[in-house]
Amino acid sequence: MKHIGTQAFDTYRLILRSFVSLDAEGMLRNWAADPDIQTEYGEPVYSDIQQVNGLLKKYMDGYSSPGNYRWAIIEKFSGENIGQIAFCKVWEDCRTAEIEYCIGKRFWGHGYAGEALSAVIRYAFSFTDFEKLEAYHRAENTKSGRVLEKSEMHKTDTVRRFVREGIVPEGEVCYCIEKNNII
Repeated sequence: MKHIGTQAFDTYRLILRSFVSLDAEGMLRNWAADPDIQTEYGEPVYSDIQQVNGLLKKYMDGYSSPGNYRWAIIEKFSGENIGQIAFCKVWEDCRTAEIEYCIGKRFWGHGYAGEALSAVIRYAFSFTDFEKLEAYHRAENTKSGRVLEKSEMHKTDTVRRFVREGIVPEGEVCYCIEKNNII
């Protein structure tokens, strides 16, 4: 499978790029320390800069693999790290990736998550061999649900993660998009 990893690109209001050490403060301030974001996102809450630096090191170490796709979401206007979007799972055998994302609360309601999601979908289908992208949200996470509802993705019964793990989605709402369905 052709991988190109995390390449930087811009949207109208955002810069999507690899994480760098200077992102630590923005991560802590905008999303990594917020229990509402991290809990919904299924990640631990980071309470200090040392913990965030540990997470950041993990992210940056991952870039040594061309099959790693994780972007810092930077608001162009402020230069702030406002969140992240990534392929949290990649299945090369079926050319499928699962997308995860989070945006800091101060930046909710501005369409940033949808803008980043749409850009990553186009990136994957334009420059890699992925044939399908998937995502899911917990039913009670309505904010993430609205991002997926407004996206080019469509609801589906399950996602590759659940199929491979033999799990029937209960309380998760699944979405996908196939390369041949992109307009």
